[in-house]
Amino acid sequence: MFEKVLIANRGEVALRIHRACREMGIHTVAVHSTADADAMHVRLADEAVCIGPPPATDSYLNIPAILSAAEITNADAIHPGYGFLSENARFADIVRAHDITFIGPTPEHIRLMGDKIAAKEAAIKLGIPVVPGSDGPVGNEAEAKRVATEIGYPVLIKATAGGGGRGMKVAQSEDKLLEALSMARSEAGKAFGNDQVYMEKYLSTPRHIEVQVLGDSQGHVIHLGERECSIQRRHQKVLEESPSPALNATEREHIGGIVTRAMTKLGYLGAGTVEFLYEDGKFYFIEMNTRVQVEHPITEAVTGIDIVREQIRIASGAPLGYEQKDVTFHGHAIECRINAEDPKTFAPSPGRVTDYHPPGGLGVRVDSALYAGYSVPPYYDSLIAKLVVHGPTRNECLMRLRRALEEFVIGGIDTTIDLHRRLVSNVDFVNGAYDVHWLERSMATWR
Repeated sequence: MFEKVLIANRGEVALRIHRACREMGIHTVAVHSTADADAMHVRLADEAVCIGPPPATDSYLNIPAILSAAEITNADAIHPGYGFLSENARFADIVRAHDITFIGPTPEHIRLMGDKIAAKEAAIKLGIPVVPGSDGPVGNEAEAKRVATEIGYPVLIKATAGGGGRGMKVAQSEDKLLEALSMARSEAGKAFGNDQVYMEKYLSTPRHIEVQVLGDSQGHVIHLGERECSIQRRHQKVLEESPSPALNATEREHIGGIVTRAMTKLGYLGAGTVEFLYEDGKFYFIEMNTRVQVEHPITEAVTGIDIVREQIRIASGAPLGYEQKDVTFHGHAIECRINAEDPKTFAPSPGRVTDYHPPGGLGVRVDSALYAGYSVPPYYDSLIAKLVVHGPTRNECLMRLRRALEEFVIGGIDTTIDLHRRLVSNVDFVNGAYDVHWLERSMATWR
């Protein structure tokens, strides 16, 4: 097992990794920008190294600085968390080249799944169902028209190197196709330095369902069930739950089996999540995230399995601590992403936290690096806390979640707590009657 792990991230996920390491008897190294000198993970880690000024490009994305920090502290391994360099195959390659263990998948698998076209081709070969669409990047306008006619309108145009909804446009009809194609290419080029796009059939009322997997170096792969991630705004997840209210046990076993067999065939190593659109009883592959997910705590709640701990064990060469038959599901869990944003306009709200009182009680978990007096910097993602609630049934989970949201106090800045309070009391949500477009449709009527 590792003696010392460098955490190449910040905020609540850095604190989450630190806690897992300390419970395993592993020392930690925190890296931080000058803006994060007073961050909680920096205060708690055994060692801390400043790696640059506030902009992420000069700090948390600064590969030479991170490697230097690992070398001067004699770290055995680097955990990238999520975001930043977590899905950067070049970073994983460089870490390996310096004889430091990268706690994550192989660079080859990161590279494969980081390219949307290659990932879709791999999914087909591995027996994973995919959305009908182009065989690769759309080369020109004539080809775009041909593909759209073949799969039928509406169509979705997506950046091959995309993510987070950037470089993604919908064309409802042929007269809108070329405009959408041009906009998607322009947006993709600016966001990712790659303007290639591909096309898929646009599903009108899908749900977003993902399957969590773990694979070890001995070739064993298990799945930890699914998460429902359909509550989204501008393709960004707002709230997640497990299990999905849309699936029954047979469907859960079916898709879990498909994913497990595919990842076993691929030889996947570490934690990963295979994401699907689900409509009319059918699953369609979207992408695979080769890292731990923001929403991993709800899977931990219903399975009792510490995913970050398993990541670390797997990276050290240890076999999985579980077989598929050992994975059982108990109750229901929901996660609310609390952002430092205005709950109505979603304008960022950095600043000093004057009051902080997280909820507690049975089945309530808060992953956050906040404390009273902490100043939320304006340079990074606005996620500041994750409220995770677990209960014996979905209804009991919802009742507990409402109570926890009532207790949650973050003063001095605007947060999305009020949005979640309204959301979890909505009749459609309570009934589980929603899809990926539901939140934006509903919010338009709330104002």
